[in-house]
Amino acid sequence: MIEKYQLKHMVKYLCELAGVSRSGYYNYFSLKSQEHRKQRDKADQKVKKVILKAFHFKGRKKGARQIKMTLAGQFSVVYNLKRIRRIMKKYNIICPIRKANPYRRMMKATHEHRTMPNLLNREFRQGIPGKVLLTDITYLFYGKNQKAYLSTIIDGTSGQALAYHVLDRLTMDLATDTLLKLKKNRNFKKAKDAFIHSDQGFHYTSPAFQKLVKKMGYHQSMSRRGNCWDNAPQESFFGHLKDEASIKECSTLDEVKKEMKRYMTYYNHYRYQWNRNKMTPVQYRDHLIKAA
Repeated sequence: MIEKYQLKHMVKYLCELAGVSRSGYYNYFSLKSQEHRKQRDKADQKVKKVILKAFHFKGRKKGARQIKMTLAGQFSVVYNLKRIRRIMKKYNIICPIRKANPYRRMMKATHEHRTMPNLLNREFRQGIPGKVLLTDITYLFYGKNQKAYLSTIIDGTSGQALAYHVLDRLTMDLATDTLLKLKKNRNFKKAKDAFIHSDQGFHYTSPAFQKLVKKMGYHQSMSRRGNCWDNAPQESFFGHLKDEASIKECSTLDEVKKEMKRYMTYYNHYRYQWNRNKMTPVQYRDHLIKAA
């Protein structure tokens, strides 16, 4: 049996080794402290359940900021970010982490293709929905190493996805058909002096695309060569989509198209934007229209 004084000296030595005070050690194991931790764990379990409701809302995993906005917007629950992050860390609730997009080589344009000036100049948000439209194309891997291509047009001000098109081949139709879908969008209203901004990819320097842009009454703007920051919101949109959409689980192109349809609805109507007054893209669009 360890004598009382031996135990006392052992505790003292271990506390010094751990860098804690003896009073703190005894307090930690006191009945009062144990009961306090027990009650806190019970409270944390309740908060965890609420956070998980937001985390899994609409079947899309979310980070702390998205959880905070979803809780407020959908469940009328207000938690601060510090609390949400603590609970996520405690219970290992892992949010998707976007990987940097690999550098994409741009196809060389023929002599018939021509670039346009950078009218946007990184002024993505101009306070007017329907004025700054951003477009780009990305790849979607699904099934057993199968690849699809997604073309989108998003509103630079509201963040709303206005039109998209999915194909299994990288053809010119991918970009032009996206424009035609924008034209058919009855909920979209083009602002005065609206323009479409893209990179200097083959699709956007082509005569067919540029002719259609002009016919639809838009000006055309392009990023500087090799500068992804000139179209950063569009790149960010693709990053979130690849993190949150269930693309890899799809086994056919039709399944990919259905998942894209579900995700675009979720993104526009249920995915809150931290830097857009914590509103969804559609809510923020309506907010700006009413304020105008």
